[in-house]
Amino acid sequence: MTASVPEVDFSKAHEMQPYLTEPEQMYVGAPGKHGYLKLRFALDSTGKSILREIDRRVPLIAQQELYFDEELPGMPCLYILSSGGPNVDGDRYQQDIIVEKDAMGWISTGAATKLAEMKFNYSGMIQNITLDEGAYLEFMPEPVFPCRHTRFICDTKLTVHPTATVLYSEIYMSGRKYYGKGEMFDYDILSVHSHGHRPDGTPLFNEKFIIEPSKLHPQQLGVMGNYEIFANVIVMAPKEVFEKVYAEVTPRIDRENGIATGITTLPNDAGLLFKVLGSNTGKIKKEVRQFASKVRMAVKGKPLPEEFPWR
Repeated sequence: MTASVPEVDFSKAHEMQPYLTEPEQMYVGAPGKHGYLKLRFALDSTGKSILREIDRRVPLIAQQELYFDEELPGMPCLYILSSGGPNVDGDRYQQDIIVEKDAMGWISTGAATKLAEMKFNYSGMIQNITLDEGAYLEFMPEPVFPCRHTRFICDTKLTVHPTATVLYSEIYMSGRKYYGKGEMFDYDILSVHSHGHRPDGTPLFNEKFIIEPSKLHPQQLGVMGNYEIFANVIVMAPKEVFEKVYAEVTPRIDRENGIATGITTLPNDAGLLFKVLGSNTGKIKKEVRQFASKVRMAVKGKPLPEEFPWR
């Protein structure tokens, strides 16, 4: 029997109230517009980390895990793909990612995520990431591109055992810089919410940012300044791990390379929050990978390998 797809409903989100009109094309959550993906990593009988379970609904696609990480050859690596092209009006997605006791995994996307122009409704995604005792996960997707009049909301819930470690990153572009006259900060709204919990339900932290460029342009003092791209990285880890990483990171403003970085600890000894501002995608991704490498070294004693040239 095919399991039902969980409902993805953001209708109570105050910031999305202006965008509840039903699209004139395919309705909200229609087949092909209501994607679901469940991934469960676990140990097999030999102690090897494998992708134990996968459940997917179009347009979300994930294929067999690969073992291409030269530094951690026993870590299953997986790319999330989409058969439907960009996110469009009325799309709803949910991704449930589970890493069982002592297992590990690496997840990314096959390419950047494009958020298409929207006229009536919005695109929404729910992500539930759960790590059991001693688990380890690196979730490092490619950047998100919002086009003109994009409306996008994302809610990510991280439920992590005190002995587990998750690195969750997201990179948001300001728009298509060289498309026509450019679409820099021409999107309507980005609403991004991340929150951490323990397995017993104890809340640890909340971070939510709502960007509406027509109301408050991000390129001003105290927000993003002259930068065009921002990266947000959350690390939930045991205290001895995140304290070691924190001591190795120095916040800086590198005007020559157009990069600014900052780091802080999360409440309730939950972990770290690392942020990067810049105007060059490659440099932003490099900063995120260098930080992720420090986290991996603190947990696994191995760095991240060099990024593939085509990425």
